Amino acid sequence: MSGGRDPSRGLQIVWPALAGAAQAASIAMPGSGQALGWLQILSMTLLASGLARMVRHGQAARSRHVQAAWFGGLFATAWLAGSFWWLFVSMHDVGGLPAPLAVLAVLALASALAIYYAAACAVWVNLAQRLVGSRAGAASVLFAALWTLAELMRARWFTGFPWAAGGYAHVDGLLSVWAPWIGVYGIGALAAWLAMRLALSGWRLRALKPLTGLTVLTWAIQAWGPVFTTTAGIGQVELLQANISQTAKFDGASGIRDALQWYEAQLRASQQPLVVAPETAMPLLPQHLPEAYWTGLQQHFVKSDRAVALVGVPLGSLAEGYTNSVLALGPDDLPAYRYDKSHLVPFGEFIPPGFAWFIRMMNIPLGDFQAGRHDQPALAWQGQRLAPNVCYEDLFGEELALRFKDPKTAPTVLVNVSNIAWFGNTLAVDQHLNISRMRAMELGRPMLRATNTGATAIIDHAGRVTADLPRFTRGSLVGSYEGRNGRTPFAMWASAWGLGPLWAWCVAVVALALGWRQRS
Repeated sequence: MSGGRDPSRGLQIVWPALAGAAQAASIAMPGSGQALGWLQILSMTLLASGLARMVRHGQAARSRHVQAAWFGGLFATAWLAGSFWWLFVSMHDVGGLPAPLAVLAVLALASALAIYYAAACAVWVNLAQRLVGSRAGAASVLFAALWTLAELMRARWFTGFPWAAGGYAHVDGLLSVWAPWIGVYGIGALAAWLAMRLALSGWRLRALKPLTGLTVLTWAIQAWGPVFTTTAGIGQVELLQANISQTAKFDGASGIRDALQWYEAQLRASQQPLVVAPETAMPLLPQHLPEAYWTGLQQHFVKSDRAVALVGVPLGSLAEGYTNSVLALGPDDLPAYRYDKSHLVPFGEFIPPGFAWFIRMMNIPLGDFQAGRHDQPALAWQGQRLAPNVCYEDLFGEELALRFKDPKTAPTVLVNVSNIAWFGNTLAVDQHLNISRMRAMELGRPMLRATNTGATAIIDHAGRVTADLPRFTRGSLVGSYEGRNGRTPFAMWASAWGLGPLWAWCVAVVALALGWRQRS
């Protein structure tokens, strides 16, 4: 059968893709939306086992590098495309892009981002060749550093697109206790280290040693670890969810009129000291709203003298530029407050150079917005300091942490206003909720989420959802939250250095591996 097809070649395509698909499911399981940390580690262990096998079998260097890059690239492409496939909905269902082109665009984005992981795998099989046999621990640390470098590059380079980073699978479960210490990328590094350690052990009993050590340390931190934050008091809030479809949102005869009427009625009727309307709840610039509409809302909150509203609204003009903003409406003695979104969405809020042709193929009202500063101050109200962030911004914990430089002015509450109706009734809703939960754990703050279609929720400082609204329904969520003072270790080091410490650790590990390889 020398002339027959080698069945192992088909397996080399299938198993990395299946492992990557499992990693995608681990971020938010279809059906339940639950994050499954054990599944994420299992998927990574399957990839790590394939890489370890290449090194142990002593393949030629060129063949080994190509195959490792192929495995890593397939794994990452399946993981990323399986995580943000819902971009198809925004491009095709909302934007009218032909389905084949929308599918191709999702695959092209996933494949481009997968290059980071393909490179990480190729470098590992090169540097780890002399480590795998006698220094499995060092080889595992090297893999964790290279994989984390790939995650950081995806998160930060070319404006960054860190959606579905592996650490989000651990928003529940054993490794979640590490969030206030090392953040989502640190958790991802721990998972990558554990996966390679299991792979190099061949699933034998010696694998229990690092697993047991990590488990005992994690339980010890959970049971006896320090409490980093203290209460800043209990507040009451009402979160609004209009459930207006994206196809109708900017239609003057339906969506715009509906939004203006419903939000005005809810804002005026609210009996809570804080009421929050989501991103672009007002779909028009204030100067384009019906006469006396905006001033009428402002006067209502001035007269109430006991309530504040945070409202998502676009601001600006053609001459000044536009911003995706949150405005505060409140009593006369409330200082004027405005928050401008600082981390804009590529292709959504600004058009990358050279891609105007792609945007012109879709029927979506997109344009270039201006970005605000990352360290905009919080709004002081009734003993709390409220810090808004807009939709996609809560993917960037290191940027939210910039507001924690001074403990005296650090936010006590995070407020996310979002509109992900662009992506329909998909896993994007659950994935985004888990992202917000991770931010709450990293920074030790509650997160109040007001969204157009879901998930509108109150999340406490430990990342637990304490109240939420049914998705894709119209209504308001009234509940209480507990603001917090103090700073987690993550908030302290990320506010001072961003993700610099993680970058430095990864580079140092790789540099040590290079130096050891040259000496041996």
